[in-house]
Amino acid sequence: MKFALLAWKNALRNKRRSILTVLSLAASLFLLTTLQAVLHQFEFSSASPKSDLRVMVHHAVSFTQSLPISYRPRIAAVPGIEDLSAFQWFGGIYVEPKNFFAQFAVEPEHYLNIRPEFSMPADQRQNFIAQRNAAIAGKALFDRFHWNVGDHITLKGTIFPVDAELVLAGMYTSPNLPDESTLFFHWDYLDEMDGRSGNAGTYSVLTKSREDVPKVIAAVDGMFRNSSAETKSETEKEFNLSFSGMMGNVKLLVASISAVVTFTILLVTAATMGMSIRERTAEFGILKSLGFTSGLIVTLLVGEAAMIALTGWLIGCLGARVLYSTVNMGNMTAGFFPALNVTPQILLEGLALAVAVAVITAAVPAYRASRLNIAEALRYVG
Repeated sequence: MKFALLAWKNALRNKRRSILTVLSLAASLFLLTTLQAVLHQFEFSSASPKSDLRVMVHHAVSFTQSLPISYRPRIAAVPGIEDLSAFQWFGGIYVEPKNFFAQFAVEPEHYLNIRPEFSMPADQRQNFIAQRNAAIAGKALFDRFHWNVGDHITLKGTIFPVDAELVLAGMYTSPNLPDESTLFFHWDYLDEMDGRSGNAGTYSVLTKSREDVPKVIAAVDGMFRNSSAETKSETEKEFNLSFSGMMGNVKLLVASISAVVTFTILLVTAATMGMSIRERTAEFGILKSLGFTSGLIVTLLVGEAAMIALTGWLIGCLGARVLYSTVNMGNMTAGFFPALNVTPQILLEGLALAVAVAVITAAVPAYRASRLNIAEALRYVG
């Protein structure tokens, strides 16, 4: 403990330099944490117990192309399927374009069976199923726009040449916060407004077991092979990841920026520790004359760097976790990122990086300084 106190006092010897170093580390670690949280959001998969049983069936060319609604009974007849629902992106504007949020037309009773993690009062669920122009939305949307159950809203069509006049029949909650920034209404209502085009963008399918997932995928795609609208079936997680693929190689971009930030952290900390050690080389000679070993001196110097790095981690990584769990990301990002979740894994990765930076930047100059004999250290001029 006495040596830890000594290391702490030495770390604060030049307070201005130490504070600037901590703030530089904190800013870099905050940026890294944010990038990892964004990547985690792109790779998000549902925590529902049935998430690994869900399959999305869409057009083989692109999920922006429609599939005939006549496919529905044929898909439903495939062995291993428990339920399915038509699933159509609407993409309307609520009041003004900046109020972006996800909107899907679905078959209510079937879709709610597919998504059992959606929780809402029984009467609201029944009203949604029974009323032709009813809609439900997640709690995050209700909070964002100050909606109440029973409110009437209008979504101005952009993809479809129609406006959806909807009644908010219910508010659902979900263990997955991003899900709460989505609105659902009747696919049949949209098809009616669109002149009964008989198209569905995608089919959301619930299989009976994990073993049925690959069988269902193979059976459905085989059924419509060489047709005018071939299908591509994939798990829900793979389907969600395809959205991030539209934005390019997000992983490569994040990795590149992270590498630059990590290199910057190393430079900043290495310069600081190198300067600090050179200034105090003569003191190491005095410490050796008092009986301090070379190993103990190296340990003290690495400990100083670790204390500075850990302080930067506390401010940068834990600060990011507190910030993103407090602010309303939906409002700040116009609904693009309903939430940013700084997971324990991201925090541990940041901690590992902070410790590694401390060891790498302090160990080498500390070892060199500790190898000087007492006379050389006392004569040293940095």
